[in-house]
Amino acid sequence: MKKLILVLLVAILALPANSQILKFGIKAGAESAWTPKYDLSTGGNNLSIAALKSANWGWNAGIFLRIKLLGIYVQPEVIFGSTAFKYNIDSTNYTGLKTLEQKFNKVTVPVLIGFKVGPFRINAGPAATMQLGNPKALLSASTYNDMYKGATWGYQVGVGLDLLKKLTIDARYAGGFGNQFGSSINVGGQTLKLNNSTKSVLVSVGYMF
Repeated sequence: MKKLILVLLVAILALPANSQILKFGIKAGAESAWTPKYDLSTGGNNLSIAALKSANWGWNAGIFLRIKLLGIYVQPEVIFGSTAFKYNIDSTNYTGLKTLEQKFNKVTVPVLIGFKVGPFRINAGPAATMQLGNPKALLSASTYNDMYKGATWGYQVGVGLDLLKKLTIDARYAGGFGNQFGSSINVGGQTLKLNNSTKSVLVSVGYMF
């Protein structure tokens, strides 16, 4: 996964821009991501983890390359994103209820295929996401980091609009394949796993050179 991201990043930066076939751009925006849910459906009842909100806003920024070919376009991107989530933790390890925050930093590489319908662009494609480090542990368990996969696979689908041949506006839905970020672990006799949190809505504004 790291090699894939590095190769795409180098390719995007190295290819020359051609106003007719090839365009290079930068983009930034906001992301409303569903809060990751911790599943404690099995075991005892000495631990509870409840999200304060069902979704939280984060931000993202990156670069993209748009290649026009036979009436369609291919658009690979390399995007860095960050979103933080807060949880109420009730555990025998603490005295009373405790509120903690987890921040998920990631690099996402979507490869979109699209076409124009009037002034709008329609696009969809696969997306690979790599976690940058592990989020702060909500619990002091030695195997806690096993819950987080280094990479996950998903998809993005959305619409866009180009203005003045330079500005781009995009809105997308992102989903993931699979049900978990990583392995289940045992904490105090309870089986704990983190459900997949790659579902999100992204909006961005970009500039093409």
